[in-house]
Amino acid sequence: MDDMEQLYQEIILDHYKHPRNKTALRAEEVQADEENPMCGDQIQLAIEVDDDVVQRIRFDGKGCAISQASASIMTEQLQGKSVAEAKALIEQFVAMMRGERGIEPGDNEEWLSLSGVRKFPLRVKCATLSWRGMQKVLADR
Repeated sequence: MDDMEQLYQEIILDHYKHPRNKTALRAEEVQADEENPMCGDQIQLAIEVDDDVVQRIRFDGKGCAISQASASIMTEQLQGKSVAEAKALIEQFVAMMRGERGIEPGDNEEWLSLSGVRKFPLRVKCATLSWRGMQKVLADR
């Protein structure tokens, strides 16, 4: 394993073991409830938008390190962005994970930590679960 792969594994494990913005959500707060029936990953999302800016994203769920780390990364990446910027970032991330977009100079290191998942098509659903849920939440905004 080269140094970059090691770094990427460390980023994923850090987000899995110490998830950002993960908290128990009350039923009335949940705006998206996503599940990957292939592996049992579950993600629930709650978002606060004010003046067309994503102020706060929280998630709860269970599943593999990839799905939980990706949700943690997503919350950090989208908070503070306008709704339009958040939608664009979601599209870019999902396209990268599906192999529809290459890795580009300047791509976020945390995104790149998940890029190795592309070698395992069934795991791409794990990595994109929370992002697809957030896409649904923001669709009408």
